[in-house]
Amino acid sequence: MTLCISLAARPSNIGTRFHNRLYDELGLNYIYKAFTTTDLPAAIGGVRALGIRGCAISMPFKEDVIALVDRMDPSATAIESVNTIVNDDGVLTAYNTDYLAIARLLEENAVDSSSSVLLRGSGGMAKAVAAAFRDAGFRRVAIVARNEEAGRALATQYGFDWQPEPGSSTADVLVNVTPLGMAGTDEAAHAFSDEAITASQLVFDVVALPSETPLIRAARAAGKPVITGAQVIALQAEEQFVLYTGVRPSPEQVRLAGEFSRQ
Repeated sequence: MTLCISLAARPSNIGTRFHNRLYDELGLNYIYKAFTTTDLPAAIGGVRALGIRGCAISMPFKEDVIALVDRMDPSATAIESVNTIVNDDGVLTAYNTDYLAIARLLEENAVDSSSSVLLRGSGGMAKAVAAAFRDAGFRRVAIVARNEEAGRALATQYGFDWQPEPGSSTADVLVNVTPLGMAGTDEAAHAFSDEAITASQLVFDVVALPSETPLIRAARAAGKPVITGAQVIALQAEEQFVLYTGVRPSPEQVRLAGEFSRQ
């Protein structure tokens, strides 16, 4: 049996259920497990030494893991952030399928590239989101991040503006790429004010657990279109699945696995 795993600060069963559902349906002799770690170098060493085929990487490990792999695929090199590691006989190659998922969702939802955007966050996932928005032609983007060094660096890298807090700012598109609203200590927090939600045209939250975050619930209540973290995680997981197994599931299989993962 081939083992694939995930590493996250707050492990969830979303990826586990998604991958294992597809393994069972497609008759693949694979199994997927979720873990956390306080020793990232040792964990990645275990991936190599134990022959673990694939490893999904989540916050806060997306940048720190770069020094621990052997090769960087262009998808990861372009944004200096990793969310997927593939082990080929002890050689670890890093990829980023988050970027592909964000780009696909912007296209599928026909998000107007002339829209103004408030993007809250400055970590590894924020890099993937910022890069996808830039490459889709968005120019009126403000990075919102308390960490001035990281926020300014991200904004400069992609030609955007920076501000430390949302304050009274509004925008056509609101994007949360922070743990605010994630199950745990921040689960009741809103990344943006009710006023900002009311003034927006689209609300996008990359937090996948819970699938309906406080921000998404508030946006739905205000009648705003939304893109959820559940959608992001399903699309990026599909690309991970292909990298791990070499098998491309059908869109219907991906849809059903995504629904199963959120139950």
